[in-house]
Amino acid sequence: METVKIDNKSRVVIPKSLRERAKIKRGGYVKIWSKGKTIVIKPVESIADKYYGAFKIEKWPENLDGFIIHVMRKGGR
Repeated sequence: METVKIDNKSRVVIPKSLRERAKIKRGGYVKIWSKGKTIVIKPVESIADKYYGAFKIEKWPENLDGFIIHVMRKGGR
């Protein structure tokens, strides 16, 4: 358990030890929700990491997660 301060923009820094334990990477995504007065933060597994090696492709887009999210929002069109 860690105690952190909320800054003037209501942001919270997740301490490095907790980020490492939860495998939260810089630039990654997390899901966040509340259960009563408790706030839960859960890392979202990288789509690129999840499917790495599943497809033969010459060159992946540089921001694969962003590309896949964009395609999914467009409905694959």
